[in-house]
Amino acid sequence: MKPSPRYAHAAIFLHWLVALLIVSAFAVGIKLWSLPLSPFKFKLIAWHKWLGMSILFLVVLRILVRLVSKVPPLPLHMSPAEQRIAHLGHLALYLLMLAVPVSGWAMSSAYGIPVVFFGVFTIPTLLAKDLLLAPTLKTVHQGLNLLLAAGVLGHVLVAFKHHFIDHDGLLDRMRFGRNPSQGKD
Repeated sequence: MKPSPRYAHAAIFLHWLVALLIVSAFAVGIKLWSLPLSPFKFKLIAWHKWLGMSILFLVVLRILVRLVSKVPPLPLHMSPAEQRIAHLGHLALYLLMLAVPVSGWAMSSAYGIPVVFFGVFTIPTLLAKDLLLAPTLKTVHQGLNLLLAAGVLGHVLVAFKHHFIDHDGLLDRMRFGRNPSQGKD
């Protein structure tokens, strides 16, 4: 049996790294909602911002890798409509992975709180301080996060459906290690 086409190693690495960072940033963000102001909350806010800016940088890098790498074809059994939905779903995920950290960066700017990346350098603000706009941007940031969480959940469920129900090798395209069908005739 011929091995199923796979994503480039860089794309696989960035996929799983960004996934891990998104889950971490989301968990920290959820925790922030329940905490009163304290030094610990400010530390978590800094970590959340570091994660968000790291995600933004890595997603831009991931898009560049995707543009220069060959994307494996979708399984032949998928109808044109299913393929279109898959492409639109990926586009939505990419847009949300960009919009969420940018909205957090804009919110932080509107509150007049700088984003200091890993405590080393300050990232320029996106907006002037605007305490009237800041709460709206907070709501936008939270809403985009919830949309991203729903999109990621849908992405995972569809991947599992392809793996456990369709048995079409789609999930293998994004796995680390050797292709499971390599070496088989």
